[in-house]
Amino acid sequence: MNKLTMIGRILYALPFAFMGINHFVMMDFYAGMLTSFMPGGGFTIILVGIILLLASISILTKKFVQLSSYILASLLFLFIATIHIPHLFNPGDLDVNLVVFSMVKDVALMGGSLMIAGACKSQKDPDMAEN
Repeated sequence: MNKLTMIGRILYALPFAFMGINHFVMMDFYAGMLTSFMPGGGFTIILVGIILLLASISILTKKFVQLSSYILASLLFLFIATIHIPHLFNPGDLDVNLVVFSMVKDVALMGGSLMIAGACKSQKDPDMAEN
């Protein structure tokens, strides 16, 4: 089971690293997703990229995994509440099906983060032990 957990941890963390890097490389794309009531503009995009990268590194290295997973779940909740739900009611040029798909994806990722955080509550958990 430890090998499967290790593979799952890596497969879960790497896309967040990729998304974090994308926040720096594709700032214009992410700026287009910001809703009018989100503060900070470019600063918010960079901050989210940093958080995504740090959470990914944390999960990969097994350092502060529970805290990082809670932060990641909170960030995903904020994406749902401040990006996806407003775009459902005012999609503009966006395809509503794409908005729904993105929201459901983030709900699933938030659930995964909460599962990882829950598995880390006890250091004696065999699934989160050293591989």
